[in-house]
Amino acid sequence: MKSKSYIGISLVILVFGIIFIPKIIDRVKNGTVVQGDRIDAVSNHKNQNIETGLVTIGPEPSFSLTNQNDKTVTNKDYNGKVHVVEFFFSTCPTICPIMNKNMMVIEKEFPGNPNFGIASITINPENDTPKVLKEHAEALGVTSSNWNFLTGNQDYILNLATKGFNLYAGQNSNVNGGFEHSGYFALVDKKGNIRSRKDANGNPIIYYNGLENDDIKAIIKDIKILLNE
Repeated sequence: MKSKSYIGISLVILVFGIIFIPKIIDRVKNGTVVQGDRIDAVSNHKNQNIETGLVTIGPEPSFSLTNQNDKTVTNKDYNGKVHVVEFFFSTCPTICPIMNKNMMVIEKEFPGNPNFGIASITINPENDTPKVLKEHAEALGVTSSNWNFLTGNQDYILNLATKGFNLYAGQNSNVNGGFEHSGYFALVDKKGNIRSRKDANGNPIIYYNGLENDDIKAIIKDIKILLNE
């Protein structure tokens, strides 16, 4: 009986050697001896950028506008760049100064990075001509060539905001400044897709609040993630 047991054990060892030893040798040669199926799966997730946790909301709407240097800028000019989009106006007496200040905080995190950009689109183009926007940018201390302050036809811009990005913007003579709008920032990846993180309940936040410090910290972190994709 004992001899049969030894024979059985020997057969198991032989089969193990035939099947697994070549694989172990290959892993040693490739430097992956510590990798198992779980680690391999995590590595595959890294390749697919699943670990970022950032959700794709949808494609950025197309646009064609004029910047502070009187040059035409379209969404295609941002191809290959992670970028942030906001709607504002230079004479805004309420939330815009806070938004502009926070956008400066974001811009300073990526100085001179050719793969990052900002699009600040005015909702009051009648006042905000390229000249006015250039002066506004200079007053803010903007030095990045990748930050465009954009103007154009008012109906076109309001439609771009409300129907394109689904960010509210409109005229209202009853409010201070004559316009009201969302204070949110849209985050767009290199491929032109609007992206966002999830909230505590696992739902996409869609946009980042340009008035909240926590959201500014969050968008900076997520820009860094997208720059590495």
